[in-house]
Amino acid sequence: MSRTSSTSRISSTSRMSVIVRRAAAAAALSLTAVCGTAPPASAAAPGEKDVTAVLFEWRYDSVARECKETLGPAGYGFVQVSPPQEHIQGPQWWTSYQPVSYRIAGRLGDRAAFAGMVAACHAAGVKVVVDAVVNHMAAASGTGTGGTPYTKYDYPGLYRDADFHGCRKPISDYTDRADVQTCELVRLADLDTGSERVRTTVARYLDDLLGLGVDGFRIDAAKHIAADDLAAIKARLSKPDVYWKQETIYGAGEAVQPEEYLRTGDVQEFRYARDLKRVLQHERLAYLRNYGEGWAYLPGGQASVFVDNHDTERDGDTLTYKDGADYTLAHVFMLAWPYGSPDVHSGYEFTDRDAGPPDGGAVGACWQGGTSQAGGTGGSWKCQHKWPEIISMVGFRNAVRGTAVTDWWDNGYQAIAFGRGSRGYVVLNHEGFALTRTFQTSLPQGDYCDVQSGRHVAIDGSGRFTATLAPNTALALMRCP
Repeated sequence: MSRTSSTSRISSTSRMSVIVRRAAAAAALSLTAVCGTAPPASAAAPGEKDVTAVLFEWRYDSVARECKETLGPAGYGFVQVSPPQEHIQGPQWWTSYQPVSYRIAGRLGDRAAFAGMVAACHAAGVKVVVDAVVNHMAAASGTGTGGTPYTKYDYPGLYRDADFHGCRKPISDYTDRADVQTCELVRLADLDTGSERVRTTVARYLDDLLGLGVDGFRIDAAKHIAADDLAAIKARLSKPDVYWKQETIYGAGEAVQPEEYLRTGDVQEFRYARDLKRVLQHERLAYLRNYGEGWAYLPGGQASVFVDNHDTERDGDTLTYKDGADYTLAHVFMLAWPYGSPDVHSGYEFTDRDAGPPDGGAVGACWQGGTSQAGGTGGSWKCQHKWPEIISMVGFRNAVRGTAVTDWWDNGYQAIAFGRGSRGYVVLNHEGFALTRTFQTSLPQGDYCDVQSGRHVAIDGSGRFTATLAPNTALALMRCP
């Protein structure tokens, strides 16, 4: 299986070489065509370059290379890497989320590889976020990927039975706070994060990563950790103001709600991704006019947003790489729209939901890899972070930062357009037919580049231009160099 372009739905068998060439060109286009010659990369404070490439299950040496060759030049501010701690053995992706110890000794690389990756990404101007698993430890018993023997509730040199909650059954009632935060998520040993000893041990682990240069954390399963516990752990860190985003999935009527976690950092806004799927596949793009806080989502300044992630793409909650033009257009919108800090999930092809990464996480080339096997390895690396339609919008987002939405237009159905002040203008045509229109913008007169296609577009003295968009395509205008 393979992705389809937003400009067509034909098989990639005939387009593979074209896609690869376009992806390479787009990495240069996103900053060169938008801003002229790309400036020297430099690490930015959180928020200045707010797009994160989530390189799911990539080995750390592969991440290091990608930071240098793609993420830095394209303008990504962050890269998020999969959990680095020692975990249970097995080819499935979820083994990374069952810790055995806090040693950096997992499938994706050892301590030296991890440290080298952080240094390489920083040299490219990209900050590093770690997916941190601190709610629980592994279930069952065995030997970890670094050779550590363990049994459930006993992880030598780290945790003992008294360090875990007394509820030793799976979570069953999401309307009961105690059940959600003290019982076991899919039978994983649930740490008593209210314990001073556990809090200190978790903080020590995160501080070790900070000492290696890590810039932030994505807190896995944060909903299953009391907000007070997370606040206490973060306060113990050597950098208590470190970038921090929390996986707190919204559920109507549930006891634990995402808003509780805003006092410690950003929160992942799952409603954004779920509703975007519904709008793209069953409703109208015109409904997106006030997307974000206008839909009663979290405050935009603390919302972490995405089109899909490693869980939702497997569970069907959101769009995925299998959804063709719906998926690429959703990314164009997310990166052009000024709500939240966007994550671009970049994983691999799969038919079996448990399939782990191809070649053990070593990425030799995008759109290449093994075949998906039940309980084994996935298929080709999809590399969504450098699909032409997506990577070109990273530079666009950086360039229009700080501007409001202006000049909104829609046809009442599946075509929309909007400006970002005097710096950019975007059109999305999700109709089944070509759209031709003269658009009114707030752009000064001059020559502009469409970062989606590379074409030049002239804006007249009244801020107008005329364009034709094929079905399921987009246009994004910025000043040409």
